Amino acid sequence: MIAVALLLVLAGCNNDDDAMSTPTPTPPPPPPPPVEYSYSVTITNLTYAQPLSPLAVMLHGDSKMWMVGSMASASLEILAEGGDNTDFLAEAGVIASGSSDGVVLPGSAASVTINTTDRSATYFTAATMLVNTNDAFSGLTGVDISTMAIDDVKSWNLNVYDSGTEANSEAMGTIPGPADGGAGFDATRDDVDFISIHSGVVSQDDGLSSSVLTQAHRFDNPAIKLTITRTK
Repeated sequence: MIAVALLLVLAGCNNDDDAMSTPTPTPPPPPPPPVEYSYSVTITNLTYAQPLSPLAVMLHGDSKMWMVGSMASASLEILAEGGDNTDFLAEAGVIASGSSDGVVLPGSAASVTINTTDRSATYFTAATMLVNTNDAFSGLTGVDISTMAIDDVKSWNLNVYDSGTEANSEAMGTIPGPADGGAGFDATRDDVDFISIHSGVVSQDDGLSSSVLTQAHRFDNPAIKLTITRTK
């Protein structure tokens, strides 16, 4: 009888252990989907006879792609002399980028949509070449857009820069735009080699007999209007 009683006690203890077992924890909820940031960038050509190269647009961290008084990067030189933005868009530190399609004619506009889910892409750069020049470009760089809410709009009227990488000879064969149809980028730097505000073109009408440009190709500042809208 004593043995039977002990077996019953042990069986009861085992049942108590089963009843007190640790429950399976509830799995944590899945992480929220990444937030998508979307921006629409529009460029308007304010000049009379200066077509603009395709607009390069980039999102990146806290940095600038150029500074007045500093030497232009090789990729900016290519853009400013020939209008090719491929290398510029691929610069180190660029998180998201885009380009408008084709030349932006005087008086017309073009837009680029750019998207990212990277929360560190809080700075904005855009650049374009005035193609009836040797190495003039316009744009802005390192603009903080971190506080923009959906439907917020920022707009700028922008001046023209001289990349300082090619002499402003305005000579035949040196300008890639329709005024000449000449060469674009040349790796040889034959000017001051620093970025400055452009002093404008001289043209044959103002006494530079070797110039392929006319009075129509002159430009005043601002030369472009740039608008960015956060859409998502």
